[in-house]
Amino acid sequence: MTPQRRLAVALGLVTGAILLGFVGYTLLGFGPVDSIYQTIITISTVGFNEVDDFDTAEKAFTILLIVVGFASVVFAVGQIVEFVVEGHLSRTVGRRRMDRNISHLSEHVVLCGWGRVGQSFAEHLRDTHDLVVVDNDPARLASCPYPYVLGDATDDGVLAASGVQRCAKMIAALATDADNLFVVLSGRSLNEGAFIVARARVDSTAEKMIRAGADRVVNPHELGGSRMAALVGQPHVAEFVDVVMHESGIEFQLAEVALPSDSPLVGRSLGESHLRANTGALVLAMRNTDGTFVTNPSSDIALQDGQIMIAIGTESQLDELRAAADPAGL
Repeated sequence: MTPQRRLAVALGLVTGAILLGFVGYTLLGFGPVDSIYQTIITISTVGFNEVDDFDTAEKAFTILLIVVGFASVVFAVGQIVEFVVEGHLSRTVGRRRMDRNISHLSEHVVLCGWGRVGQSFAEHLRDTHDLVVVDNDPARLASCPYPYVLGDATDDGVLAASGVQRCAKMIAALATDADNLFVVLSGRSLNEGAFIVARARVDSTAEKMIRAGADRVVNPHELGGSRMAALVGQPHVAEFVDVVMHESGIEFQLAEVALPSDSPLVGRSLGESHLRANTGALVLAMRNTDGTFVTNPSSDIALQDGQIMIAIGTESQLDELRAAADPAGL
């Protein structure tokens, strides 16, 4: 039984003793005020005189109430002291504060699974998004620096407590493919617009996750093998990409910039937009709405609604590129 549950039981016993005394004295002929007064002074053993002369039945009932009430009060006091001294009160208050903060989040990232993969993901997120973690292991969550929900991520109620209905992205990084598949199904049913990335160990499960609603599926083993092959074949290129993507202190960064339908760049060519001259950022590739990439785009390529520009530049240059693509920009 949890400390919160024990405390609730203890307070329930005290409340029951008070109700027992009130009902008993009322049946013995006392008025409502006298009944509650006699009950309180009996349970608290303060030693005040009885409200009236007691006969045998009243004395017998009072003896019973003293035993039951005093035992309940002692048990409740012990639970309250334990709850405060052992820190359960502060944790309960902190949990409620965390739940309140989560309820105010929107467009955040929900990470299901605080294992090695989940922790690595959070480390590389670099505080660019608000993050809520869901995991069923209290020992792992004890070291989690982010708001979290303790529970089974495959449970719709637990996912709802993480604010998944309002999130922008969800990561399914649980230990088994079956759990991740279930999380993808639940997450997609709760939030049709979320971008969902799932972890899978085998290719057949990855295909099922795509059908279930995942936008991207990552196989850590396959990704690790590809990474090692890149380091063997082209170590400098691989390390440069890692540095650009993950090192916060480097001057140049890679970023993606979307072109909304009302962007002033839509309908113009890349050369006519003079993005390199105006912003300093270099557009390395374009991703079309059908998912295909155009690498090293020529100056006469037309910029279209829904395209994604993959660009490299300093933080300020990339900010200027985003401003140029924004309807309120150029």
